[in-house]
Amino acid sequence: MTSRTPVNWAGFAAAAPALADTAEARFGAYTHHVLATLRKDGSPRTTGLEVRFLGGELWLGMMPHSLKALDLRRDPRFALQANPGDGTGMGGGDVRIAGRAVEVEDPGTKAGYVKEVEPPEPFHLFRTELTEVVRTCVEDDKYLVVEIWRPGEPVRTIRRT
Repeated sequence: MTSRTPVNWAGFAAAAPALADTAEARFGAYTHHVLATLRKDGSPRTTGLEVRFLGGELWLGMMPHSLKALDLRRDPRFALQANPGDGTGMGGGDVRIAGRAVEVEDPGTKAGYVKEVEPPEPFHLFRTELTEVVRTCVEDDKYLVVEIWRPGEPVRTIRRT
């Protein structure tokens, strides 16, 4: 039986290094991405967001009292979509990450983040626990390829013509 326990970015990278490298490159190609959270009534909210990969973690930083931060405090589930750019290249494919966001209150951890990122203060900081990473791309101009990773499972690849 496989474990569905969420893992941090380092755990994902150890389990699926090639997919992790591709995902990190996709997120690194642009500054702003799309975060989906859940509102009080359960409906989705999508907003723009910058992400950081530091110290084996995928970090989400947000302005104080932003609706997305309040959403995550109430319900930590999220989905994160890499910016597709202008849509003409999509080098590396389309990447989506799902999981839970855990708010970080520890002053030492936040100070380390500030030292690396220099965000405007005050801010909310969330560490992510991943439950799924999906990459979709076109291969050889004829195959739709979907790579799916979940904790405790190998990467599953689906090819469609």
